[in-house]
Amino acid sequence: MKNIDSINHVRGKSIFVDDIIVNQGTLFGVVLGSPIAYGVIKKLNFDKALKTDGVVRIFTYEDIPGENQIGAIIKDEELFAESEVHFVGQPIALIVAETEQMALKARKLIHLDIEEKEPTTSVFVAKEKEQFIAPPRTFSLGNTAEAWNNCDHIFEGNAISGGQEHLYLETQGSYAIPQENGCIKIFSSTQGPTAVQKFGARVLGIPMHKIEVDVVRLGGAFGGKEDQATPWAIMAALAVYHLQKPVKVILSRHDDMHMTGNRHPYNTNFKIGLSNDLKIVAFEADYLQNAGASADLSPAITERTLFHTTNSYFVPNVRTTVYSCKTNLPPNTAFRGFGAPQGVYVMEAAIKHAANKLSIRAREIQKVNLLVENDEFPYGQIAKNVELTSLWNTAHKKFNIEKLEKEVNDFNSSSNLFKRGISITPITFGISFTNTMMNHARALVHIYQDGSIGISTGAVEMGQSVNTKMVQVAVSIFSVKTERIKIESTNTTRVANTSPSAASSTADLNGKAVELACNALLERLKSTAAKVFKAKIGQIHLIDETVFVDDKKTKLTWDELVWEAFANRVCLTENSHYSTPKIHFDKTKEKGHPFIYHVYGIAITTATVDCIRGTYEIDSVKIVHDFGKSINQEIDNGQIEGAVVQGIGWMTMEDVVYDDKGRLQSNALSTYKVPDIYSVPGTIEIIPLDTTGDENAILKSKAVGEPPFMYGVGAFFALQDAIKNYNPVYNQKFDSPMTPEKVLMGLYYK
Repeated sequence: MKNIDSINHVRGKSIFVDDIIVNQGTLFGVVLGSPIAYGVIKKLNFDKALKTDGVVRIFTYEDIPGENQIGAIIKDEELFAESEVHFVGQPIALIVAETEQMALKARKLIHLDIEEKEPTTSVFVAKEKEQFIAPPRTFSLGNTAEAWNNCDHIFEGNAISGGQEHLYLETQGSYAIPQENGCIKIFSSTQGPTAVQKFGARVLGIPMHKIEVDVVRLGGAFGGKEDQATPWAIMAALAVYHLQKPVKVILSRHDDMHMTGNRHPYNTNFKIGLSNDLKIVAFEADYLQNAGASADLSPAITERTLFHTTNSYFVPNVRTTVYSCKTNLPPNTAFRGFGAPQGVYVMEAAIKHAANKLSIRAREIQKVNLLVENDEFPYGQIAKNVELTSLWNTAHKKFNIEKLEKEVNDFNSSSNLFKRGISITPITFGISFTNTMMNHARALVHIYQDGSIGISTGAVEMGQSVNTKMVQVAVSIFSVKTERIKIESTNTTRVANTSPSAASSTADLNGKAVELACNALLERLKSTAAKVFKAKIGQIHLIDETVFVDDKKTKLTWDELVWEAFANRVCLTENSHYSTPKIHFDKTKEKGHPFIYHVYGIAITTATVDCIRGTYEIDSVKIVHDFGKSINQEIDNGQIEGAVVQGIGWMTMEDVVYDDKGRLQSNALSTYKVPDIYSVPGTIEIIPLDTTGDENAILKSKAVGEPPFMYGVGAFFALQDAIKNYNPVYNQKFDSPMTPEKVLMGLYYK
C-alpha cells in the first residue's frame, strides 16, 4: 500500500497550519526575544512600537490571566520572561498587528534595557557550580569498583557529541480562533496536542475543555515539536483571549533556529575494562548533558541515555551517571532517538578506543560481547527475543564482512590520495515511553450507514506515514477497500488525553487502539450477518467486502451488511482504549521492565576520504534490520533511509555553534550544513531479518522511527578508520561532528 498522503504532497495540496484559509480580521503575531543570554530586565519601552501603523497590542507576562509557566516535567520555564532572561531568543513579548510585516517593523522599535550578566555556556562550568536541571541519575549493575581488579586491560577516554538542529521543513506555528462561550480553537504544528491544551489552560486560567487543539499534519518534527511547539500556540491563544479575534503566529526560519533548542550536546568521560578473551568486564561513564536554560524534556532524555549506555552488549559490571547541566542556551529538547544515540555513540567510542590500543579490529570485541537471550540490562530488564547473533550472521552471509574489509585494504594499498575506512554498528533500542504513565492511546471509529469509515486517533502525521498504517490496520480487520477509510485530523475534542506522537510508539499505541475498536465493530457486524443467515458468529467471515458463511460466498455485500446493522439499531461507533501491558519501572531503585520490546539491527558503513582536502564521501551503508513482520516495507525502508542520512548528518557535518556569549553562530542555512543529495551514501542497502515478529507490536510490525538513526553513528567511525589508514600515528579523537576540518587535522596529526 502506498503512502496515502503522497499524491497531495507532490501536488502541493496537503494542508499545513500556514495553509489554512484565514478568517476575516485575522491578526498576526511576532515574538520579541532576548538579545542577550543572561541578564536582569530593567525596563521595556513599547511607545514607538505601539505607534507603528497596524500594531494592535503588545503582550507580556503581565497580560497572562493564569500562570506564566509552561514547564512540563519541572515548572521552570516562563512563557514570557518576567524579571530575568536566560538565553538569547527567550520570549519577552508578542507583538500583534494587522500584518506580519507591520509586527516585524514594530519589533525593531522596541527599546530593551537589560543589565547583562556573565552567561554559562560550558557544561564544565555548570558542573563546577553545581548548576543542574535535576539531580544526577545513576544506573548500575554488578560492582565496577571490584570488577576493575579482574580486568586484563583498562582504557579511559573522552567522547563528545554535538547538538543538531531539527530543521523541519515547516517552522513552528499556530493559528488560534475564538469560539463561543470563551472557548478557543487552536490549529497547531505540534506532536503533542494535549500538551498545547493542558498548558494553554494553565496559562489562560481556564479549564481544558475550553481549548480545542486540532492537528492535520506536520511538515516534519523529529522531536522538535513535542514540547517546543507549545509556547507559540499559547501565545496565539493568549492574544485571542484578550482580543477575541483570530491570531496567527508562524516563526521565521531565523527566529525558529535561534529561539528553539536542539539535540543535547554531551561531553562524556568513559572507562572500559576487558579480559584477555576480549569480554567487556566493566564499563563506567559520566555524561555531561548540556540541557540549556530550563528543563524542557531533559530529565526524560537523560533517562533514555542511561537506558542505552551499553547499546547491544552485555556488560556484567556497569555504572553510568548523567549530569543534566543548566546553561544559558536555549532549552534543548527531544530529537530522534531521545538521548539514546548519545549513549550508543559513547559505548561504540569506548570499544573503538580499546580496539585501537590493542591493535585489533573493533568487530572482534563487538561480536563476543553481543547480548544473548536472558542477559540483564543495567536497568534490570531481562533481554528476550534477542536477534543480535542472527543479525550478525545474516550480515556476514549477505555482505561478507571479511570480503568488505579486504576490498577496503586493497583500495588503500593502491591509493595514496584517497583512503577508505569501514565500521560495524549494531543497535539495540527499547520501545515504549520510559514514563510508564504515557503508554496508552485511544481510537474513535465510525462506520457510516453508507459503508464508509472514519477513524480518529491521537497519532499525529508528521511524515512518518502513521496515517497509512492506521488505514492498513482497519483494512486488515474489515477486509474493505482503502478508499472507504478516512483518517481524521488529530483533535483533542474527539480523542482526549493523548500522549505525544513520539518514542517510536505512535503506530503501536494508536494502531492497537484502532485494532480493538475495529474488532469490536466487526463482531457486531458478524452478529448481524449471523442473524440474517441463521448461522453462528464463528461461521461468518468478511472477505473483500463480501460476507462468507464458512467457506461459501454469499450475496450480502459490505454496504448491505452495514445498512442491515444500522436498520436494526446496531451501534456502528466504537471508542477503544489501549494501554501497553507488562511495563513498569521503579525510579527509586532504577530497575524495572520499561520496554515492551527491543528493536535490533546492524549496519556496515564504508567511507572514502580525500587526503588532500579533508573532504569525504560515505560510500555505502549495508543494513540488516529487525522489522518484525513489516506491514509496509516501502514506508519502513523510507524511514530507515531518512534516519540513516539524518544520523550521518549529526555525526559528520551538522555543527551547532554558539559563541561564549550564548549567541548562535550557525543561525542560517548558509552557516549550518545538513546532508544534501551530494552528501548521502552512494548506496543504502536494507535487508529485513527473517523473524517471527513480536505480538506486542502492531500486526507484529516493529517500530521503525528512531532505531535506525543510530546506524548513522557508523559514519563517524568509518571516517576515523580512513584517517588511521592514511596516518598511522593519528591519535583518535572522539569529537563529533566529524567535519572536513577535523578530518584534515587528523590526516596531518603528528
